[in-house]
Amino acid sequence: MSVITEDHVIDSVADALQFISYYHPRDFIQAMTRAWRHEKSPAAKNAMAQILVNSRMSATGHRPICQDTGVANVFVRIGVRARLGWDRPLQAIVDDAVRRAYRNDTNPLRASVVADPFGRRRNTRDNAPAMLTVEMVAGDSVTFDVSAKGGGSENKTKFAVLNPSASVADWVVNTVETLGAGWCPPGILGLGIGGSVDKAMTMAKQVLNEPIDATELRARGPATPEEELRLKLIDRINGLGIGAQGLGGQTTVLDVKIRSFPTHAASLPVAMVPNCAATRHVHFTLDGSGPAQLQPPQLADWPELDFRDAWQDARRVNLDTLTRDDIARWQPGESLLLSGHLLTGRDAAHRRIRDMLAADQPLPVDFRDRAIYYVGPVDPVGTEVVGPAGPTTSTRMDGYSDMMLERLGVAVMIGKAERGAQTVASIAQNGAAYLVAVGGAAYLVSQAIKAARVVAFDDLGMEAIHEFVVQDMPVTVGVDARGNSVHVSGPKAWRMPAA
Repeated sequence: MSVITEDHVIDSVADALQFISYYHPRDFIQAMTRAWRHEKSPAAKNAMAQILVNSRMSATGHRPICQDTGVANVFVRIGVRARLGWDRPLQAIVDDAVRRAYRNDTNPLRASVVADPFGRRRNTRDNAPAMLTVEMVAGDSVTFDVSAKGGGSENKTKFAVLNPSASVADWVVNTVETLGAGWCPPGILGLGIGGSVDKAMTMAKQVLNEPIDATELRARGPATPEEELRLKLIDRINGLGIGAQGLGGQTTVLDVKIRSFPTHAASLPVAMVPNCAATRHVHFTLDGSGPAQLQPPQLADWPELDFRDAWQDARRVNLDTLTRDDIARWQPGESLLLSGHLLTGRDAAHRRIRDMLAADQPLPVDFRDRAIYYVGPVDPVGTEVVGPAGPTTSTRMDGYSDMMLERLGVAVMIGKAERGAQTVASIAQNGAAYLVAVGGAAYLVSQAIKAARVVAFDDLGMEAIHEFVVQDMPVTVGVDARGNSVHVSGPKAWRMPAA
């Protein structure tokens, strides 16, 4: 029996993390394509087209699908008869692979892991450590599920211990309705039902690595209670009308995956973990013959489409001459193509601005009447001016909105997902607007960025304030100058009556 070495593991996991940064799984491409073909909501169909075009571009360009290249989640099943040539703990071996993958010269990935989570939150700069789960199983090989989980979907994870008589379906549907769009639908929901608190959470995360097979399941019919529940949940969740990016539409989930386990007689633990439109995972087995050989999808797996066809009638906006009167003419759900200069800034930059204002210190940037884009881009390579640069979840910036709109005079905010009620009110009071860029289309968005430079807070890395020069950057009006939100009107228009 051949020996599975540390190098086999490091080479395989590092290759896998690079692989999933630019390749969607084939089943995901097929499921998203089916949803795109059947979608009737123009805004949602446009968003899914951007996701598919971005997916193909990332695959051919070997650049990240999403700027949030995620935390490495590695599930390992070690056969009890496997011959292991390891001198170190598996955590140390896998962390070496993560460092290699995220520091890759030709495709550097964004380091998002911070140490000391309740203190300084210092970035580890290499995305280590990985989130590692190990299980002993029968056999003489070692199998791996490697995924990269972004913060937007991870932050929407939910858990509850229901009464044994309670309806899991009702809890899931009611909970999904409260999630908003920060998890970047359409995606997949993983459910862990039963076990204990930790067991349920682990199952919900693990089951996301299973193939998307909702169409096949519907065609053959359910054979188990779990499969019956899956179909029921898919229909009820899609009936909510949330749609792609929360803009309103027919598809919110591509699939719901369920794993269950025996539990205490007094308990019904349920964990729910969403996976976003940047679903990234790969499975491989090591048997001692060498590193894993990963098979990419074929270009024929993607549909032939050009999302620009849907933007022919979009309003073109010059950010350098934009006035509040111009902004007042925008309508919720309207498509815009932005050109000109805009600033970037996300959590750390907003926090530092707040602290500087509190200390009566001058700011290094004038935000008045400018647009600010909530983004932390990937580092550029080659001739790129910036790496993949999709939006981050805007609701995290809601606590700073009054400061940015009223005190600093920002005119336009750009991000993903909905805004809170207070922020929407502040937008209306200041005659501003909030625009939505598609989460999961980071490489596509980056093609619209023609120049980029850091203008403040360089020490914050990807969270520094940049100035971008953009040309025809596609966005949708999320909240107009009167406080009307497409994240309210869109789902309301596409919601199906309860069965």
